[in-house]
Amino acid sequence: MNKVRTRFAPSPTGYMHIGNLRTALFTYLIAKQNGGDFILRIEDTDQERYVEGAIDVIYKTLKDVGLVWDEGPDIGGPVGPYIQSQRMGMFKQYAEKLVEMGKAYYCFCDKDRLTELKAVQEASGIAPMYDRHCRNLSKEEIAEKLAAGVPYVIRQKVPLDGTTTFHDEIYGDITVENSTLDDQILLKTDGMPTYNFANVVDDHLMGITHVVRGNEYLASAPKYNLLYEAFGWEIPKYIHVEHIMKDKQHKLSKRDGDASYQDLIDKGYLKEAVLNYIALLGWAPKGEREIFSLQELVKEFDIHGLSKSPAIFDPLKLRAINGEYIRKLTPEEFLSHAEPYIRQSVKRTDVNLLEIAKLLQARTEVLTEIPEQVDFFDEMPDYDLSLYVNKKMKTDEAVSLESLKAVKPVLEAIEDADWNVNSIHDAAFKLIEQLGVKNGVILFPLRVAISGKQFTPGGAFEIAALIGKKDTLSRLDRSIEKLENR
Repeated sequence: MNKVRTRFAPSPTGYMHIGNLRTALFTYLIAKQNGGDFILRIEDTDQERYVEGAIDVIYKTLKDVGLVWDEGPDIGGPVGPYIQSQRMGMFKQYAEKLVEMGKAYYCFCDKDRLTELKAVQEASGIAPMYDRHCRNLSKEEIAEKLAAGVPYVIRQKVPLDGTTTFHDEIYGDITVENSTLDDQILLKTDGMPTYNFANVVDDHLMGITHVVRGNEYLASAPKYNLLYEAFGWEIPKYIHVEHIMKDKQHKLSKRDGDASYQDLIDKGYLKEAVLNYIALLGWAPKGEREIFSLQELVKEFDIHGLSKSPAIFDPLKLRAINGEYIRKLTPEEFLSHAEPYIRQSVKRTDVNLLEIAKLLQARTEVLTEIPEQVDFFDEMPDYDLSLYVNKKMKTDEAVSLESLKAVKPVLEAIEDADWNVNSIHDAAFKLIEQLGVKNGVILFPLRVAISGKQFTPGGAFEIAALIGKKDTLSRLDRSIEKLENR
């Protein structure tokens, strides 16, 4: 059996859309689980859509998530060059070889004729297709037009009758009537190959054994097969994957501004979680487990688990998976991710960021949630007194005022050197015991009084310890005054 060789062949047209990244991932997994090679090829022949810097985005994204290629434009390899525009010289000879074999032909129809033909077909309710006007020109007519320098394309000569069958690893055998296939253009008037032709030639020359692509290319597969058969080349295994949908009606689309990989990272998702989630879009692992590292995916992935139904992008599931990855991090690892987000709100330098990170880690699913959770550390936000009203805690503004007046001298009595979570906890619970009240009657108003929030990462003790004794008592004073003046 030939060594498995797969390729990811993106066009440098902007950011890495998650559908593209999923194709790269599946392609990588097939190669690696078979001890094969993963090849990166840049398909940049559509210069109108070329975006400056997009190749660097492709490199960075793949490296970011660990999809390291074995051959490619930056590292070379035995079948380069790996940038399609640098391979242009070779395609014309392959197209002309097909003409010699009677599997392709010169077409001299100009744009005006083709436009008129299409308009007539559409007006008649006929699916637009080339009418094969130049398919049977005599050798003399062809030679005369070539000698006169008439512009031409080279078209594939598809059989007019019979059927073509191709095999897909997901869909099985698919048979189409040859009469439904168009004589597609292989070589354009400028001598450049079309996308479909360049793909077939490049895949053969690079020894590609498995081709993963979107199922919009299913309709082109019979024409690809006819080209492989015409040259006598081995046909690769096809894996046509379903679309990723925004909802039941709409595809996720880069052109519509839907999620790119970088968008998700900017929204506070971890790269490992994004890759894990993308693997589950259209692929069902065996069993209930859904959290996989890249190395685990290499072992677990099976193309027979790929779905024939579109995958719907579920932001809630992505959040949940991201939360799982966040909780698996050590506090130090989490801080390395969280610090830029903490620092959006917390500018002061006298607080322990690692301790803040420890409080945040269990309450964070997406990193962009962090700034709002810690926006009270630098200074007390203005807040509404209604926050003190809590039926569960049995507190209202009057009860809260009494609780804060009672807890203030208790906190003042703690020595500066002893100001920590444990001492604050012990002093507060001693007071709760003396007063014979529920914990929440003291602790809930204290949390609101020093944070301006009902819900915070960590409780009143942790917050008080982090902001320090002076700041805690100052905030208590202002909150008591606010309640007294209500």
